[in-house]
Amino acid sequence: MGSYLRVATFRPGTEMDEVMAVVAEEQARIRTLVAEGRMGAIHLSMARQTVFLEVFADDEAGAEATVRTLPMSAWWDLDLFPLSPPASPA
Repeated sequence: MGSYLRVATFRPGTEMDEVMAVVAEEQARIRTLVAEGRMGAIHLSMARQTVFLEVFADDEAGAEATVRTLPMSAWWDLDLFPLSPPASPA
């Protein structure tokens, strides 16, 4: 299983009141994905309207599918970064 960083930015014109209406549903879905081992750390920068999601999947398509199960993904433009493990000390 690989690690991916999904960078999600809110599309211009997103009504944040609509986003805030699904916060409880989003949090519940994230708890499920974490428990299933499909998601790790999540970081939010409201100042930049950007969310950073650590996703675990077999491939890029699986990482995309995982993120698309989140209610807020309806308002996101997504970018994907496959992560490499850190180099071992010599």
